[in-house]
Amino acid sequence: MSAEMTGVLPAVVEDETTETPLVPPGPEVAAPAAASTVVSTAATLEADRVSAWFGQRKVLDRVSLDIPAGMVTALIGPSGCGKSTFLRILNRMHELVPSAQLAGEVRLDGQDIYDPARRLTDARKAIGMVFQKPNPFPAMSIADNVLAGLKITGTKIARPDREALIEDSLTRAGLWAEVKDRLKQPGSALSGGQQQRLCIARSLAVRPRVLLMDEPCSALDPTSTRVVEETIGEIARDVTIVIVTHNMQQAHRVSDQCAFFLAAQGTPGVIVEHGPTDAIFEDPQDQRTADYVHGRFG
Repeated sequence: MSAEMTGVLPAVVEDETTETPLVPPGPEVAAPAAASTVVSTAATLEADRVSAWFGQRKVLDRVSLDIPAGMVTALIGPSGCGKSTFLRILNRMHELVPSAQLAGEVRLDGQDIYDPARRLTDARKAIGMVFQKPNPFPAMSIADNVLAGLKITGTKIARPDREALIEDSLTRAGLWAEVKDRLKQPGSALSGGQQQRLCIARSLAVRPRVLLMDEPCSALDPTSTRVVEETIGEIARDVTIVIVTHNMQQAHRVSDQCAFFLAAQGTPGVIVEHGPTDAIFEDPQDQRTADYVHGRFG
């Protein structure tokens, strides 16, 4: 992707919680590895001087961040500082917004995901997304919700392997024990916390290398939040996770490193400071970081 500001093709999205749209799949590819042979394929992500606009309004200014493989990176900062926009740039969802533009590069294990030679479906398969509002497909059963991502990405899986993949994905999402006897029931019949874990299972079924999570617990009760956080801790061994959260206690609990975003009045968002989570919370180098993580503003 050119370092110059480049236009992108517009497409309509309803809001920030809209599910990744169905895109025409390319040729069908082989199924994910069998559940019993899952190994870590977590990837590194590198954002290099990323800037973003909505029309003439610049919302991010030359943001660079290295996201290590197999770790949890939390994006923190007040509302309106560009965290969710940055997250959506990491798997090419920013370009779905009419008038959206961007500059810079996002590299997955060194390869620019915006390279014209890369298929959009390949980027979405490697870099999954879990949204703020749980969004299971209401007309689908629990089992079919788990497998939905395979259809979107054109991934073939033999019928005998489907049950194993469903069980493995739901187990990794911390949901199997609660739903194993009602897999044919609608996913929308689950509680809010269960629906969110179902969405995590749906993302995991395609074996992503990175999983992006946009405030995944903001609509959940404390018990459901705890279970989702435990799930994050479990799957981070195999998948790189980037999470946006406004909950400082949660960021401290679940992440290995943090990046603090801030946008002064009328200016685009930037990263003020980033580093190991303990350092950000216990020994920040910028006073603005200290003020935010200790609740003095935001």
